[in-house]
Amino acid sequence: MPLFDLPLEQLRDYRPERDEPADFDDFWSRTLAEAREFPLDATFTPYDAPYTNVEVYDVSFAGWGGHRINGWLLTPSGAEGPLPCVMHYIGYGGGRGFPHDHLIWPAAGHAVFVMETRGHGGAQTQSPGVTGDPHGSASSQAPGMMTRGILDPDDYYYRRVFTDAVRAVEAAAAHPAVDAERVIASGASQGGGIAQATAVLHPGVRAALIDVPFLTHFRRAVEITDRDPYQELVRFLATRRDTADQVFTTLSYFDGVNFAARGQVPALYSVALMDFVCPPSTVFAAHNHWQGPKEITIWPWNGHEGGSGYQREEQLRFLHKLLGDG
Repeated sequence: MPLFDLPLEQLRDYRPERDEPADFDDFWSRTLAEAREFPLDATFTPYDAPYTNVEVYDVSFAGWGGHRINGWLLTPSGAEGPLPCVMHYIGYGGGRGFPHDHLIWPAAGHAVFVMETRGHGGAQTQSPGVTGDPHGSASSQAPGMMTRGILDPDDYYYRRVFTDAVRAVEAAAAHPAVDAERVIASGASQGGGIAQATAVLHPGVRAALIDVPFLTHFRRAVEITDRDPYQELVRFLATRRDTADQVFTTLSYFDGVNFAARGQVPALYSVALMDFVCPPSTVFAAHNHWQGPKEITIWPWNGHEGGSGYQREEQLRFLHKLLGDG
């Protein structure tokens, strides 16, 4: 995989103009107000997992439209006092998987709340899911959500997903093991894009861990990469040539660069310079617009896998320093 984007010295200063609708904040205020008309009704059912030092709960709560969203909550066994909680949002196509996929945070003394992305997981047998998208389908879907409802911001798929993510923070904060003042949004790729938005949309989020984020700087992404999922947009526009203005207007309500410009909490980003899926310039565009304290870890020789385990260690150190617990 060769280097294909801007040189690193240009990436560090890359701060493009933003295409932001005038009613961006009103749109999201209205969206979240509508979601909160439905009772959260968060449930935490003990899950019989074969672990000796971790408690596992099968979680369900009301997301956008009152739809039931599923997830996991894992906490260290016997922990005293409310714990910091890492909200883990999942990459494109994946389901919530198994509890043992998420043990790193309880091993570090934190709770972790894993939110399943509606409509995903059906084609990812290594990471199965159980949450459908009733607005468009009653069961889990194969990947291909980028253009669902894209001609109307109110109907766009990621309006539902970002709303689910905010409601997930509220569900996590409702559990007695979670310290509502130490909730961290995290994720990679699609999960990174969701975490980036959630850290802005929910005022209770304490920090953000944003790895190789998807859903960011859409127009540049579709112009310089030929990889999915961004290519879903290209394929749509190739056949619906008359809708480009409408498509990019919708996307402007969900663009990570517009969320980043409102970001105030400490954020740790990561970027991979050979990432053809989420090009480096799209990541730096968001990082450079982020308004709060921020750091970025750069992986020069990696693609979309980014730093993987190395980045997890960076995140643990970042949170120990931020939270003063290590």
